[in-house]
Amino acid sequence: MSLNSIFQFLVPKDKKFFPLFEQASQNLILLAETLHEAVNAPKLERENYFRKIEELEAIIEEITHKTHLELSRNFITPFDREDIFALVKSMDDVADYMHGAASRMRLYQVEKITKSIRKLTEINLEACQHIGIAIKELKDLKNLKAIADACKKINKLESKADNVFDKAVADIFENETDAKNIIKYKEVLSALESASDKCKSVANVLESVVVKHS
Repeated sequence: MSLNSIFQFLVPKDKKFFPLFEQASQNLILLAETLHEAVNAPKLERENYFRKIEELEAIIEEITHKTHLELSRNFITPFDREDIFALVKSMDDVADYMHGAASRMRLYQVEKITKSIRKLTEINLEACQHIGIAIKELKDLKNLKAIADACKKINKLESKADNVFDKAVADIFENETDAKNIIKYKEVLSALESASDKCKSVANVLESVVVKHS
């Protein structure tokens, strides 16, 4: 048993880190929902969604910063410091890539939203919802199975996203003749696929915590 684990029996339940984890995951879900709504909205209505995504990404970035500050101030943490750092960073990375996808759609003035783009935003939304479920169970680490189950679902969704991405890129090269459009769509698809990769990174951290406490 680590020194950190021993101290956990001697101090009150943490009141700083878990609220930050939950705030990050809740805003991450909201960002994923907003992005999915954006790609299903008419072109003229997308700008409002893109602005909201910017705001949510900034909120998550601030939560990440606050967590880093708490790590520097607190000797005793609810679980390993490196896992706390990796957890908030990986959630921040998910937000960054989803924001990146929205920014590219906005900057490149992508008019037609493909089925693959919609599917990837749907997959990322589902993965973020499972992240939220797992984060809620971190508080007392009693229901480790629920965390492990959520991680398995996230991993399956990441594999599904890879398949959607590969097929979408193949379709673009086969059917799209405009080089500019090829670049536009590949950039958006790549950002969305990277977001799903980062969801898997969140799951990897959560699985590490489960193993250490099982």
